[in-house]
This record gives sequence, structure tokens and C-alpha cells, in this order.
Amino acid sequence: MTARVLIIDDIAANISVIQARLRHEYYRTFVATSGEQGIALARLENPDVILLDVMMPGMDGFETCQRLKADLETRHIPVVMVTALGEREDRLRGLAVGADDFLSKPVNDLALISRVRALSRYKQMLDVLRAREINGRKLGVIEGNSGPQFGHGGRILLLEHDERQSRKIIRALSQRHRVIPFDEAGNLGPAARAACDLLIVPLQMQGVDGLHICAALRTQETTRHLPIIAITERTDESRALRALELGVNDIVMRPIDPEELAARVATQIKRKRYADALKDSVDQSMEMAVTDQLTGLYNRRFMENQIAQLMKRALKSDEKLSIVIADIDHFKKINDVFGHDVGDDVLREFASRLATNFRPTDLCCRIGGEEFVIIMPNTAEDQAASIAERLRRHIADAAFKSPRGDVIPVTVSAGIAGLIGRSDTPDALIRRADQALYSAKTQGRNRIMAAA
Repeated sequence: MTARVLIIDDIAANISVIQARLRHEYYRTFVATSGEQGIALARLENPDVILLDVMMPGMDGFETCQRLKADLETRHIPVVMVTALGEREDRLRGLAVGADDFLSKPVNDLALISRVRALSRYKQMLDVLRAREINGRKLGVIEGNSGPQFGHGGRILLLEHDERQSRKIIRALSQRHRVIPFDEAGNLGPAARAACDLLIVPLQMQGVDGLHICAALRTQETTRHLPIIAITERTDESRALRALELGVNDIVMRPIDPEELAARVATQIKRKRYADALKDSVDQSMEMAVTDQLTGLYNRRFMENQIAQLMKRALKSDEKLSIVIADIDHFKKINDVFGHDVGDDVLREFASRLATNFRPTDLCCRIGGEEFVIIMPNTAEDQAASIAERLRRHIADAAFKSPRGDVIPVTVSAGIAGLIGRSDTPDALIRRADQALYSAKTQGRNRIMAAA
């Protein structure tokens, strides 16, 4: 998997070394020599990973990272801070301003490629979700953006066998998170594990290979996308890099620094919640794109797509298919007499009765105003007429009432048409049903008519 990497560094020699290593792995690189230029280039190019030098004149790496993470256009881009500084305070400061990881100079080739590969996977997954969210906003089915997420209040599953180490981790995290220790984790089912926000897995455990655990977690549906922080010995860098290749999101070295662990945990939880918010937004947009917001039935867009697909399938399998077009009689008069709010109530109640009188396999759609279409797969025209007649009686015989208690007379007329052969088309089928509906209206309303 290739990726696009932005290098922000003011020293040409550093840039040349990192560029050469990345190009050898077929990564595309962009270069900025100052924080201001880097921010502008990040907005323009939307790279998959940013490698950011800490020590730069003017705007240093910490301020640059803070600005990148505060900008809606760039906050989702992973930032790796590259520094000769090895002090704990600098790591904590970098995590506090939003850095996703660190590389120390001189940069180890394997460490560089492993971190770029791991972070670019995450970024490219976000890009897919963000693109769908942006399309949803353009269509008007999503409002606003997925806002910043909090990194506290998480549910953390701790797979640490060593009681002393487990207590140390719990002390570091328990003030801001719910930590589920190893002895409780075995009682959790798949659904409960999926409800966690983060997994912490030691790579060195007595009698257990932590890498096998990480690999297994990534193959299970319930934990495939959960963030994993692996804990390893500082001297075992090769195992840490292997964990990143297996899909682990971050590495914490022993001896564990409680503040650094807490900061890395917060970063992972914020990332997960941002991704979850994007997914929820996309799911909502997909539902809204095919749903009539007043009645909860499917909308015209969905109906037009489905009728074409279902007709194609019916013709291929030599099956029956019918549609019903139903229209509430004298609906304008209901609006004029009782008001549009009551008219909306009538539409909602009508939709509810429509859904309960047709079968689960039938697709009930509102295509506009007081007009509804029901697509009935594997259904002959006479059977569709019988079901539509049941609806007509249910509408006419059970009174509609306004919130004030007024009785509202409501009846429905419907036209029915069935598939007639391989030359039939969705437009022709709908036209025949609409002509039957017109006949029902002209012959007195409150009746069901089949196409001639």
C-alpha cells in the first residue's frame, strides 16, 4: 500500500534522507521548509501522513502540530514528530498538541516505514468516510461536520496477566476511564468486547505470544477496527515494529510512564470516536437519502431504484410483480379545513396503516404529497388487488382523529398494475397503475381499480 507523505523540515539534508527512504518504498512525498508552508501544503494536498520536525525557526513543530489539529481541514491527518529530543516532557508536550507518534533522529528505516504504513492505513480509512460525509452534506442529508471528540470516559480492555503491571496501568487510567482488567475480560462476550473503546495488549507474557493475540484480534469481526496499544520492552524494537505491521495502533515502552500512557490512550480514544462519528453520520445519511422524513416510508429515489432492479429480477426468474399507487382522496380539503399540521398527522397515520396492511416483503414508498407507491414482488395483480382492498377498508372504517379530537373523514383510491412481459419497463408499469388510479378517482373515489 502506497501513501502520500508531507515532510516539514527546515534542513535540506534531513529532507533528502527521509525522502530517499520513502521513495524507495514507493511513497510520494511533498516538502515544506517551515510550519506556515507546511500547514498551507497540508490543506492543499491532504497527505496521508505528516512527518514534522520539532526544532524549526519561527513556528516550531509543537505550534505547527497544534494548528494542524485545530483546523477542520487537517485535524484528521496523522502527525509524526521527528526530533533529536528524547526528553519525557517533549513527548508529553507533543501528545498534548495532538501528535500521533514520534521518531527519534537518526531515523531508523524500519521504524519510519512501519509508522508511516500504520498511520496511512488509518488515514485512508478516514478519507473514505469523510468523502461520504461530504457528499451527504452536499445532498442536504447531513448537517454540519463531525465535531472534535473527547479522549476521556473510555472503556478499556486490559489484557495484562501480571498483577503488579496491571495495577500500575489501572492507576494511571482509572481516573478518566473504565479499565476492565484481565481477570474480568474473560467473562466478556463478543458484543461487550466490541463495545470497548481500546485494547491494551502486552507483547511479552508468560506462555503467551502477544503478537498472536494482536493478529487474532485483527481477524475477528468484533475487534477488527478497535484501537490496540501494545506494551513492549524498550530493547525489543523488532517486536514493536512487527506489531505495527499486524495492525496495532500505538506502542508504549516499558518502564511505563503513566502520563505518557494516559496521553496516548486519550489520542487513540479520540481517533476512534471521530471515526465512529463519521460512520454514524454516513449511516444516517444513507438512511435519510432513501427515507421520507415525514412518514418514515421509503422515498421516490428509493422507489425508482428498486422498481427497476425488482422488475429485472422478476423477468429473469419468470416471477410475478405488481405495484399499487394509492392516493388519499380530497387531501387538499383536509389541509384547508383542519390545517397543514393536521394534514401531516393524517399522512403519518396513513403511512402507519399502509405499512401494517402490506407484507414485510412489500416496499411501501411515499413519492410526494398524498401519493404512495407499493412495490409487491412475486405477487400477481389479483392478489395485489385483494391486499389493496384490505387497506381501503382499514382506512375508510377506522376514523382518523386530530389532536383536538376532531373526526377526519379519510378514504383512499388506488390503481394496480402487474408485470406483463419482457418488453415491460418501469415507466410503462407505473403509467398503467397511474391510469388505473385515475379511473378509480373518476368513478367516485374510495375504490380499487386494476389496469385494463
